[in-house]
Amino acid sequence: MIRCAGKSVLHKTSKNILKIIPSSIPKACNNHIINSHVSQRFYNRTRHLFDEMPHRTQRLYTNFFDVLNLVEWCKVRPNLQSVVNVHALALKAGVLAHLPASTSLVLAYSRAGDYASSVAVFGEICCKDVVVWNAMITSAVNNGLVRDAVCVFIQMLQDGIKFDSLTLVIVVSAVSRTTIRLACLELVHSLGVKNSLLSDCDLRNALINSYAKRGDLGSSERLFRETEMKNKISWNSMISGCLSNDRPDKSLWYFKKMVSCGTEVDNVSLSCAISASTSLLDLSNGKVVHGFAIKLGYNENAHVSVLNPLVSLYSKCGDVDTAETVFKRIYVKDLVSWNTMINVFSSNGMILEAFDLLRQMQLTGSIQPDAVTILSLLSLCADSMLLFKGKTLHGFVIRSFSRFNRSCVLVMNSLMNMYSKCNQMEKAETLFTSTQDIDLISWNTMISGYAQNGNSRFAQLLFKKLMHRCLKCTLSTVLAVLSSCNSPEFLRFGESVHSWQLKLGFSNNILSINSLICMYTSCGDLKASYALLQSVSTVADTACWNAMITGCTQNGYYSESLETFKLMRRESDTKHDFVTLVNVISACGNLDLVFHGRLVHGFAHKTLVDKDVRVMNALITMYGRFGDVDSAMLVFDLCSNPNLCSWNCIISALSQNKKAKTALRLFQNLEFKPDEITNSTILSACTQLGSIRHGKQIHGHVLRSNFHENCFIVAALIDMYSNCGRLDISIRLFNSSSEKNIASWNSMISAYGFHSKGQKAITLFDEMIKSGEKPTKTTFINLLSACAHSGFVNEGLRYYNRMSDVYGVEPVTEHHVCVVDMLGRSGRLNEAYEFIEKTVVKPDHGVWGAMLSSCNYHGDVEMGKKVGQILFGMEPKNVGYYVSLANTYVAAGSWSDAVKLRNFVQDVRLKKPVGYSLVDVG
Repeated sequence: MIRCAGKSVLHKTSKNILKIIPSSIPKACNNHIINSHVSQRFYNRTRHLFDEMPHRTQRLYTNFFDVLNLVEWCKVRPNLQSVVNVHALALKAGVLAHLPASTSLVLAYSRAGDYASSVAVFGEICCKDVVVWNAMITSAVNNGLVRDAVCVFIQMLQDGIKFDSLTLVIVVSAVSRTTIRLACLELVHSLGVKNSLLSDCDLRNALINSYAKRGDLGSSERLFRETEMKNKISWNSMISGCLSNDRPDKSLWYFKKMVSCGTEVDNVSLSCAISASTSLLDLSNGKVVHGFAIKLGYNENAHVSVLNPLVSLYSKCGDVDTAETVFKRIYVKDLVSWNTMINVFSSNGMILEAFDLLRQMQLTGSIQPDAVTILSLLSLCADSMLLFKGKTLHGFVIRSFSRFNRSCVLVMNSLMNMYSKCNQMEKAETLFTSTQDIDLISWNTMISGYAQNGNSRFAQLLFKKLMHRCLKCTLSTVLAVLSSCNSPEFLRFGESVHSWQLKLGFSNNILSINSLICMYTSCGDLKASYALLQSVSTVADTACWNAMITGCTQNGYYSESLETFKLMRRESDTKHDFVTLVNVISACGNLDLVFHGRLVHGFAHKTLVDKDVRVMNALITMYGRFGDVDSAMLVFDLCSNPNLCSWNCIISALSQNKKAKTALRLFQNLEFKPDEITNSTILSACTQLGSIRHGKQIHGHVLRSNFHENCFIVAALIDMYSNCGRLDISIRLFNSSSEKNIASWNSMISAYGFHSKGQKAITLFDEMIKSGEKPTKTTFINLLSACAHSGFVNEGLRYYNRMSDVYGVEPVTEHHVCVVDMLGRSGRLNEAYEFIEKTVVKPDHGVWGAMLSSCNYHGDVEMGKKVGQILFGMEPKNVGYYVSLANTYVAAGSWSDAVKLRNFVQDVRLKKPVGYSLVDVG
């Protein structure tokens, strides 16, 4: 049923229209590729309709013709100086009394960009007819002054000028290009109904298109159904309208109906249908439309508007090769063609192809990169951490600043994002402070960048500044600042953000709830996390459960992660996915739950999720932690499509389980280009073997791959050279490293300790503290070990006693082992035993094993017997303890006790692993 505003008079209608127009309407700029075809058609229609539809009878004297022709020429080819000159000539010749000439001048000034002169000419016309009014409304629309256009229309109504269907078409097209309220469009519609103008096909099509653009698809469809004589534009308006309202399924349905009705299909119809298939990721349907386009002759180079969406279709559906083939067949490529293909390569991580295409684009000369091109490539640089290429793009933006002036903020935001993801927050901050017109996205980018780079306090301070500026925040702001609350010290701030978020009305947003669950889990408040999960249990989807399970796993709450998984399994409406299983498998590996890990593996196999490469990678890592190298290799061999991460996982599993030779052999057969993780892992294998020959080869590869500045690789190289006896190279590598992280410091302290350079290890530790680097658990393990090997017992005890109070590192079993070893080596066995007795944490076999070794070294039989009995109770099948105690007996001359112990070992059939030595003869 057609909407009608009722029996209101024109004066009342004009007041209503004026009332619902906002005081300030921004200039709208529609960038949607598909809708632009239809909207441009209406725009051109309203702009040039005066040229196509004669409304007046021409009664001119022949001496006016030359001047009139000049006025018409200025309207078609507007140039401000020419229009001014012709205006003066027309005034002198008296041609302006002729209404068509004045109308043409109004349009000529408008198209030349001088709207004020259009208004002035319009004001001087005495007897204005509907054509002049239409020309004035069109002038306002052409210059983006939609409010002025509507005001001119209202003045027209108040002056009693009878409008025609063309007037309403122009007004409708103006309304559709703004964010003006829907009621204004409905009032214009009611005027068309009241004056019986809806028989005009152009007006109907304009209303169908405008309702769809305003998001009222229902009204658009009703009007379309009531249209008896549907033409090509009617169908295209409906097809594109459905697409713009996120209904690609309906868009395809109307396209099929259009074809079945025998209506001629054009490039707009085809591009919309292809885009609808892309939105649905329906490649088969897209191929059918492609074939139909070929049948109609739209595979020719002239129809670039059809070929560009085809490139997007094939790329979004995973067929990059076909997308590239379609692109190459476009003989005359426009800017959209190049941008689409560059975006295809960028979104698929094809770095070389994307930048090669950029180079080809620049070599064409006629087409140069715009903001869209730069944004696609900057996104690729950010995701792949390509700092050098990102800087190159930044330089290009600076050189071509005028080209990006209108999109300056967008480009600057993308540059900030790129620098922050490449760990260059100083450069991102410089851009942020130097850019004049920063928007909310700029603030969100910087807050997120600080959080991702571990600068949580900076992120929170910036958020507070944003609040003081009273800028309206979005969900993205919430998600960015919540990610900075990643430790217990930020719990109160996170709770404040939670309260603020509730006030803003984000309490029911699933993304917001998931972010809060992760925040509370990271801050150690599991009760709050579970309470949030419980509060949305009725609507909780897989993502909510995954947020809880992932948060627990990533923050070391492995048991809680498994418990949450059990609760998730009880929910019949929630299904697990690969994210769920990856985190559950990781939890099993970290807890050393072999049986549960195998159960989860079987569950993954049963639900067919084990075919996912990410799940298989997690399984390889889990079996590696279990020490089950055979199962890890079996999973790797069954992986049908292993990626680089798969190879890294299996090489790491082999290295961790003392299978360094097998790891090296796998590395030699690697099917991918090694990354930083691969190199650091294989260097660990070289360290185990003491193979400096292989280590040097890997070092050479690191230099060629430009990984030598990576702190973790530097640390691995320091370890390797130190263990191979080349402390001098380790020192040189450490000193030449431009950037040192905690891994580099730890490796160098360990290297000094390994070579009994305890004093240098202590000096280096002090340097590290002065540099501002915070020591970790590993730092103190290496430092205490260095003190033990160099006999610096008092210094070692001093550092151990200051660990918790001064440096905030709680002692764990590994530190206790180092202290016992340090005291034992110096002969202070009673003190070592008392230390073990006083430890808060129950000592495990590692601590008592270090004590037994010290007893063996100093020949203390009585203490050795006591410690041996404790160890035999802990690990009765560990033959090493029996051998160590037997050696203690032999050293003390107690042969009978030694024989008894060895006979016992033989009786229970314990065997000592065969020892071996490696000599690198290469």
